[in-house]
Amino acid sequence: MRNPRIYTDQPLANDQVVELTDSAANHVGKVLRMKPEEPLILFNGQGSAWQGRIQFVAKKVVTVALAAELNQVTESPLKIHVGQSLSRGERMDYAIQKTTEMGVTEITPLFSERCEVKLNAERQEKRIRHWQQVAISACEQCGLNRVPVIHSPAFVVDWMAQQHSDLKFVLHHRTEKKLEGFDRPETIALLIGPEGGLTQEEITRAESSGFHALALGPRVLRTETAPVTAISVMQYLWGDL
Repeated sequence: MRNPRIYTDQPLANDQVVELTDSAANHVGKVLRMKPEEPLILFNGQGSAWQGRIQFVAKKVVTVALAAELNQVTESPLKIHVGQSLSRGERMDYAIQKTTEMGVTEITPLFSERCEVKLNAERQEKRIRHWQQVAISACEQCGLNRVPVIHSPAFVVDWMAQQHSDLKFVLHHRTEKKLEGFDRPETIALLIGPEGGLTQEEITRAESSGFHALALGPRVLRTETAPVTAISVMQYLWGDL
């Protein structure tokens, strides 16, 4: 029997009866077409999950009775903050979805010199909400109980200056430096350029800010592929893969 994971932005506790919010209720009732007495798991992004059972389903109302909190540890011990240069279309969604699946902790969309995406204040707010929902959906699918933080877009030079992780990397193809010889970190900052790549000035600025240049093989990776590849290797070396 299916036991889907559903995100709901509200406090959760043992033996509680929860009325799902509009989006979650719509997903359970209309999309999944679930019925009373069917099981599901609820989580609120704070690190825990609860086994539940549907009590009531109506057009716009779904209530769930929670049992005990589940003892699940799905978060990686490695804390990764990705600075992802903004890209067009579905590429940004892909990067957020897949890095979430790989256990990233924070994501900051970045304006860089070759970034072609322009966002005014209204569009920024809409995109942040959209990207956060992409991350939530990825958590529902992959079993994460803590949703990564999607920060407001920032300029790449400002983001670099604010990073104080144990290890900081700028990924580009103009170097031959590999991911070796580093002590195991607890926190990582990873800078990813746009479709046209970071400029040499941006790379130099990153290196002067303590970022290590990093190449992942002889091939040039796309902007949405690069963070997934890098995080996969880092999770294998220092995380939980």
